[in-house]
Amino acid sequence: MPLLPADQAYTGLGGGRYFFQVAEEFRSVRMVPLLCGAISHETSRGPMYHGKKIVVVMPAYNAAKTLEKTYAEVMAQEIVDLVILVDDRSRDETVEVARRLPGVLVHAHEKNTGYGGNQKSCYRIALEQGADIVIMVHPDYQYTPLLIPAMASMIANGLHPCVLGSRILGGYALKGGMPWWKYVSNRSLTFAQNFLIGAKLSEYHTGYRAYSRELLESMRLDHLSDDFIFDNQFLAQVVWRGHTIGEVSCPTKYFAEASSINFRRSLKYGLSCLGVSLRFRLARIFGTKPSFV
Repeated sequence: MPLLPADQAYTGLGGGRYFFQVAEEFRSVRMVPLLCGAISHETSRGPMYHGKKIVVVMPAYNAAKTLEKTYAEVMAQEIVDLVILVDDRSRDETVEVARRLPGVLVHAHEKNTGYGGNQKSCYRIALEQGADIVIMVHPDYQYTPLLIPAMASMIANGLHPCVLGSRILGGYALKGGMPWWKYVSNRSLTFAQNFLIGAKLSEYHTGYRAYSRELLESMRLDHLSDDFIFDNQFLAQVVWRGHTIGEVSCPTKYFAEASSINFRRSLKYGLSCLGVSLRFRLARIFGTKPSFV
């Protein structure tokens, strides 16, 4: 398989450098990142659900124990064209495990950028790879990948540009092991945020999300935090721009390997969420524009 020399490498929009591998007998092209630690994937082939390229992004941090199980269930849905894993400087073998999985593009951050910073990399790379629908699946197996077809279908058929996997709909949160204090906080925050923002969501805090390419291209991700509040600011920006949000009921699991934040950080997160919603409401009242949009 002939390779182009390194001085003919391609530099992508995100700064990653690539060289091309050409398999003449198959007439296919593979892009192999040189600097971000990714493994190759076939760009010319894939399921293409309803003519849309489905890309699953996994913002990863210390997910070595659960990554393979999550990946296997993602690929079992048979509609995913590409999986992108962005590792945020894990202290375990997440990157090594990911590089052994076929069809996975791996990007390893040189330093920890935070949960929001990780997602920014995920979405940038997904758009560079030609994604039409981007679905975020946490590699800790807390959210079931079985809902990927349902979430993709809602976007592919033009129903919503944004779809959330809700732990609250169907009563799965407590059944799946969500701590009671987190459940009470989730419900209280959601009630307050719906009132302040004017939406009618069952929750704002799920990490299971799907977006259309058009939505992601319209978003100002650079205006959003690199921390956990990123998700909340993102939804506030979606509502501010007049987009609709769909929800599907999502069973969830809470166990030792599932990522979570402690009570102190949860309290800080909750107050930050209220701050986002309050600024949203005040901006609507006074005709101004909040910083996160």
